[in-house]
Amino acid sequence: MKKILRLFVAAGVAFSVNTLAQAQNFDDPAEFAKQQEQLTATPMGPEGMPWVQYLEDNMVDTSSMAVEGKHTICFSNAGVNNPWRVVGYTNMTEEVAATPSIGEFIHVDAEGSDDKQIADIDDLLAGGKCDLLIVSPNTTAALTPAVEKACAQLPVVVFDRGVNTDCPVTFVHPVGGYGFGIQGAEFIVDNVEEGANVLMLRILPGVDVLETRYSAGRKILENAGLNIVGAEFTDGDNAKTKSIVEDYLQRGSIDAVWMDAGATAVAAVEAFEDGGYDIPVFVGEDQQDFLRKWQDLKLTAIAPTYPNYQWRTAIIAAERVLNGEAVPGPEWVLPQPAITQETLDSMVNPAMPPLHYAMCGCEDMANYPAAWGGQ
Repeated sequence: MKKILRLFVAAGVAFSVNTLAQAQNFDDPAEFAKQQEQLTATPMGPEGMPWVQYLEDNMVDTSSMAVEGKHTICFSNAGVNNPWRVVGYTNMTEEVAATPSIGEFIHVDAEGSDDKQIADIDDLLAGGKCDLLIVSPNTTAALTPAVEKACAQLPVVVFDRGVNTDCPVTFVHPVGGYGFGIQGAEFIVDNVEEGANVLMLRILPGVDVLETRYSAGRKILENAGLNIVGAEFTDGDNAKTKSIVEDYLQRGSIDAVWMDAGATAVAAVEAFEDGGYDIPVFVGEDQQDFLRKWQDLKLTAIAPTYPNYQWRTAIIAAERVLNGEAVPGPEWVLPQPAITQETLDSMVNPAMPPLHYAMCGCEDMANYPAAWGGQ
């Protein structure tokens, strides 16, 4: 698959994100089963510090990658274009500030563009200043050749979203998209009757962790005999989300709403409120505005998470590599808890902004809560 994609790129053939998404395998039964098991695995590492814990006991020897003196870490970021990424980037910069061995941190923002991110990586490599490159890919297939090119020149750590190559030193991520999709869909199955109507709301295509969330969620819902009335892309836009839900409510009843990311969950809930409808079973995420809405309205809900603390882990991994210390790999798999009714109250923090994520893992950092906009 990777070879085929490289040939197409070399031939100058243009593909839409949707076409690439269809070409990749986002329905892997073995990976589904693996992530389902990892959701309940006991993590290794320091208790109470999930950003340095790991679920797979494989270590990569990085002694040959050690760099003496102060380190220059470069970061090619898919974007700081949604609240989750804003909180994550704050986590990252605060981790950098707390790490004295980092002499320079160079950040480039792709602004959600594959083309710009590929150009950004080329520029970083040409500059020759980076001791190590961290990459959070905008989309999976499009960034694979750029990451492979970088791996040929220096150590690379990928995190958040993956690529179709195993060349990075390690790939830092929580359990994964299948795990997120499983947690939300299983909760719906447990709380509605067979044949219930489920609306699935998505953000955008072509990103591995989002595609696998949808794949896992749809599989579980369909196998349980539930009726998926629609699967719509919201573009992460509150107004569009609300409009989509209102449109489906005009067509018939909705018994549950599944989301592949919860940034617009409150807008979806408000569509039911504004129309005078009973609010159904909801799958959101750990954003404070949704957690508060859940608490206030006593919703039947769950918040799967893709923990924001992984942005800290990317820096920790980079520094360990440059210090020649072993790191979990080729994947550094972090724990991925879900917020449930039993843990909801402990996750609601009125001192933090509505768009803050509860799983930031940032409460022990020097500038918390002010750096995250808290009081």
